[in-house]
Amino acid sequence: MTTDVLITGTGMFAGRIALDIAATAKEPVSVVIAGRNVDRLQWLQTAGNARAAMFGTPAGFRAHRIDLLEEGASEALLSELQPRIVVQAASIQTSSVISDKGSRWTELVAEGGLSATAVFQALMSARMAAAISKLCPTTPLINCSFPDVVNGMITAMGHDVLCGTGNVAILSNVFRGASARPAGTLRVLAHYQCLKPWRQPAAERAGPAPRIFSDDREITDPFATFSECKLTPEPAIEISGASGVTLILALAAGAAWTGHVPGPNGLPGGYPVKLSQTGVLSLDLPGSVTEAEAIAWNDAFEHAGGLTVSGGRASYNGRLAELLHAEGFAHADGFDVADLEDVCTDMLALRDRLMSEPA
Repeated sequence: MTTDVLITGTGMFAGRIALDIAATAKEPVSVVIAGRNVDRLQWLQTAGNARAAMFGTPAGFRAHRIDLLEEGASEALLSELQPRIVVQAASIQTSSVISDKGSRWTELVAEGGLSATAVFQALMSARMAAAISKLCPTTPLINCSFPDVVNGMITAMGHDVLCGTGNVAILSNVFRGASARPAGTLRVLAHYQCLKPWRQPAAERAGPAPRIFSDDREITDPFATFSECKLTPEPAIEISGASGVTLILALAAGAAWTGHVPGPNGLPGGYPVKLSQTGVLSLDLPGSVTEAEAIAWNDAFEHAGGLTVSGGRASYNGRLAELLHAEGFAHADGFDVADLEDVCTDMLALRDRLMSEPA
């Protein structure tokens, strides 16, 4: 049987993608969901096919049981299923770390930023990217695990990644859906760090704001213009998971597409993009912003505080670097991306220790 789209992972993010494909597909599409949770796999297969029947869409769903952390799991999936598109949504770090509290680990993430979890987010995505490079290098990879940062790590390892989902696409679609949206085509530059203010009440918003353009005119007061928009404190999966669906379906159908994605072709942060009918993804910036300016603007966030990648080396910066040094983390000064597996083992030990200590 053919596999148009392989979704790895069975969490809420993967489920949202699969079930929204079921409700919105206009062209025939075959989806396989892979993971180790048998009950969850059976439910996503059942629910996906039920929703396709409910909405009258030509989508079909199959479950494939595999432990994605086992050695050679990515290669086995690709060899057996030969998917046309891979959507990697599995991670050893749950998205609930955004809103969890009560331990010194969640305290470190809240103070130092989500890049404290970057190596956890990168582990399975880097393994899948390496397997694609080896077995089917023309297969597009959409990495859903912290793509603003992780996609740069993947490309630094010598592998291709098309883009991610969510983050900038959360904000761009929220703004497009606002009653106060200005006329014209909205284009948004946004790093994942730009999400935080929108989780606060409108009167309390401060900090990094996205750059929003209506056609080529920049909106200078985004917090005021879109004051009605507010994100949930939890991961906004209802939007973030769904945001990749139209792109995935366009890829599967060989159709052109425009929208917003994080980490296109391994770039830091998020951008407006366009997809050609042949699957080439490129930036679709307003005329007043150059590619170099857009990339530098996004890259500055992690230089101020987070994790950056240059020349095959990842570096922790700002408050996150200070916190990791204070905890005696062996790689607080950075690491070669080729050593990701060993760094991840050491970071897991740090996380386990801090999780056992109350904040």
